Amino acid sequence: MPLLSDLKVVEWSTWIAGPGCAAVMADWGAQVIKVESEAGDATRTFWPDTAESPGNPIFANENRGKRGIVLNVGKPEGRAALIAILRDADVFITNVRPGALKRARLDYDSLKAELPRLIYANVTGYGLTGEDADTPAFDLTGFWNRSGVAAAINPPDREPIGSRPGFGDHVTALATLSGVLAAVHERDRTGVGRQVETALMRVGAYALGWDVSIRLRNGEALTAQPRESRPGAIAGYFRTRDDRWIYVAQRSPNDFPQMMHTIGRPDLIDEPRCALPILDQAVVLEIRGLLDEVFAALTLDEAVAMMRGTDIIHAPMASLDDFVNDPQAHEAGCFVETPDGWGGGFLAPAAPVRFPGAATGPAGPAPKLGEHTRQVLVEAGYSDAEVEDLIAAGIAGAP
Repeated sequence: MPLLSDLKVVEWSTWIAGPGCAAVMADWGAQVIKVESEAGDATRTFWPDTAESPGNPIFANENRGKRGIVLNVGKPEGRAALIAILRDADVFITNVRPGALKRARLDYDSLKAELPRLIYANVTGYGLTGEDADTPAFDLTGFWNRSGVAAAINPPDREPIGSRPGFGDHVTALATLSGVLAAVHERDRTGVGRQVETALMRVGAYALGWDVSIRLRNGEALTAQPRESRPGAIAGYFRTRDDRWIYVAQRSPNDFPQMMHTIGRPDLIDEPRCALPILDQAVVLEIRGLLDEVFAALTLDEAVAMMRGTDIIHAPMASLDDFVNDPQAHEAGCFVETPDGWGGGFLAPAAPVRFPGAATGPAGPAPKLGEHTRQVLVEAGYSDAEVEDLIAAGIAGAP
């Protein structure tokens, strides 16, 4: 039996962080209902989903295995329908902004007395309170830039680069999932639900935890520096003969003598100027220059083979082509076959946790807009005639 098969989850959110949390729960067996407006989740527009080009990879990645319903919750009848669906739900996930939730009387305080067992998860940009609680946010703003992540990662000697789409959102989705599951565990003891809240800004601070903790404790932190200023003689990126990159990480004092033996310079190990830690930046640059020459004479495959003869942590900077064709990525379960909704399927990123011996993975394709409206409303207690009346009035939508 799937791990979360006893949980009913209702998700009213768009884009990535909220839907992504619910998608992982669906992969793990939860019964997830996605509520959309008549316009649909914005990620539906990023890729055609037709018989000729089946399966929107972006929308499917965040919404596979869910059932979909269209409701106009701005109308009293639409709000009432959502409440009816929530009556036997375990979890409600939303990234609608706090002010809009309150105006619709769908915020936690408006629902908690009527739905005392419901676990209500708010996915926000900047939290539920304060002057920026209603400021719109994406992960590029709340997670990447305002939390300090971008400034910590981008060296000061070049134009800053932005995060890839959904990067911080997926971290936030996992943070939301952990909070939801903690609340489910608590409710098993108490019988009472609770509010769970995540913020892109706060998740960014946690992801950048080393730098933030040093800054809070010591008043400053060493973040990204120009290559010429970075400490660590053997650590960092090195370019290979075929214009690829390999990354070397230093974890212990034993790494330096290993590397010097590997590049044929054991004479440097006992040099007083190379005594660890090497604080003279001129010596750091001298040793790094030696490594630059060694790696520049090797192809990436040759560099990886050389480093595998050591116990030094390293990895090639893989392209996406490299990654999706990497046998170890497939062995590690990085990809999963996902139904496309048209009778076929395609590979997509897997949920980031496996449970050996338990079946997890997409329970079905991402829903077409309003595909399950009639079914879900009937399950919520509406008669067939009442459902058709809601559809005719524009309160609900169906194909």
